Amino acid sequence: MLLTALEARVSPETLRKIESGRVATPAFPTVAAIAEVLGLSLDEVWAEISRPEHGPAASGLDASTAVAS
Repeated sequence: MLLTALEARVSPETLRKIESGRVATPAFPTVAAIAEVLGLSLDEVWAEISRPEHGPAASGLDASTAVAS
């Protein structure tokens, strides 16, 4: 997680907060930077958070899974 945060130029604490849901609506540039580091397109991110099982309170991708891969 540390390397992902550093490569995305966000603090590790910010990434932890996004990952845990403590930041429910991260800023677009933050999401874009993390997605780029993880090799995800913004279309892929949008498709994931738009899936019906996430509902209206969805906070984004399960970053712990994405970071581990």
